[in-house]
Amino acid sequence: MSKLSFVILIVFTLFCVFLAEEGDSYFGSKSGDTTTCHNVENDHLECDSDNSIDVIFTFTNAVKNDDLQKQFILTVTSLFRHATIPLNIHIIGEEASQNLAEKIMAKNVPSTAKYKIVHLDVDHLATELADIVEPMQERFSYKKGSYYNHALFFLSTAIHRVMPSTMHRAIMMDVDLKFRGDIKQLYDQFSLFDETHVMGLAREMQPVYRHLFWYHRRENPGTRVGDPPPNGLTGFNSGVLLLDLDRMRSSQLYNSMLERKNIESLADEFRIKGHLGDQDFFTLLGMVHEELFYVLPCVFNRQLSSWWKDHGYKDVFHLYHDCEGDVLIYHGNGKTKIPDN
Repeated sequence: MSKLSFVILIVFTLFCVFLAEEGDSYFGSKSGDTTTCHNVENDHLECDSDNSIDVIFTFTNAVKNDDLQKQFILTVTSLFRHATIPLNIHIIGEEASQNLAEKIMAKNVPSTAKYKIVHLDVDHLATELADIVEPMQERFSYKKGSYYNHALFFLSTAIHRVMPSTMHRAIMMDVDLKFRGDIKQLYDQFSLFDETHVMGLAREMQPVYRHLFWYHRRENPGTRVGDPPPNGLTGFNSGVLLLDLDRMRSSQLYNSMLERKNIESLADEFRIKGHLGDQDFFTLLGMVHEELFYVLPCVFNRQLSSWWKDHGYKDVFHLYHDCEGDVLIYHGNGKTKIPDN
């Protein structure tokens, strides 16, 4: 190797190190085989569109999970059936599931749809956010190895730390949904945020947190904690999340609550052992800092599960589950069948 070549190599290496230290921690490459653009009319234009919406799905361990694949097919086909704006689809999962997601979309999404796929490695993200994910796994999952113990169910809480600073807002969703309207209607809810809101999500539509906060409710008669809408602190469902990434990055309050000591303090204060992942954290945080959350109308996350109706809460179930208005998104949580119409 010549001296000139050696010098060039050293300079290039230092430049890469600089980028790694100063740039965003983002595990979705913008080139190569980790990003795919789909637009029959003009690939390059729509891949770089400033008018697109960033959508994040978690899709992992899917290769041998037929039910999960069917749910994903319904979610993406209904999403693109109504979408009127280009979408950047970020898939969080392992390589096999990411490749499967891309094949499903290629087969089921109309060829005229305008979208970009970005693959995000779930293990890299979990490692990068381990200081946040691990204490949440301890406090907000049933037990190690249980369904909601997987790191992917907690990534939303700190996703702002690993998305590029050029991404300002994102919609993060489960894959058991059915769209009945344009996702732009959901995105437009960002315009209704107050200046203190860092994210928006719908209330939990079952009395699950009335149940989980039983001790706090017993010790604090008259509390709003666990009460139904419209005045109760009902708790949240994280199936549809509007994330203002810029505000999540800049909010000292929100980021301080991601520290282990504050996570543990919250759980201890309300004497709760959660089992539903990120939404347990958002629910707890909302009990003490309502100002951080925009309450998304129920029509944007119309949850269908009625499990708690038959498990001790029949008399009050309707107070949590009723939802007026034209539904934009059905959520088949708890493997509940989604209506065909």
